[in-house]
Amino acid sequence: MIDPGLLELLVCPENRTGLHLAEESLVARLNEAVAEGKLKNRVGQPVRSRVDEGLIRDDGTLLYPVVEGIPVLLIDEAIPLEQLE
Repeated sequence: MIDPGLLELLVCPENRTGLHLAEESLVARLNEAVAEGKLKNRVGQPVRSRVDEGLIRDDGTLLYPVVEGIPVLLIDEAIPLEQLE
């Protein structure tokens, strides 16, 4: 779990908008897509690891994975959420 104080400081590296924690139901949907081999990151590479937590950009378009409590705030590693529609 990300420290709430840290979460207040984090922003999207691309456009500097805020980030918030993804709901468990969204994380479950992402992991279903990972298991089916259907989830890709921003540069089109398959996401092969389960997502334990994620940070969603305030506009709801991207999710940055959190690995072992550490946010991966790399633009290329972001997961476009439009894939789940």
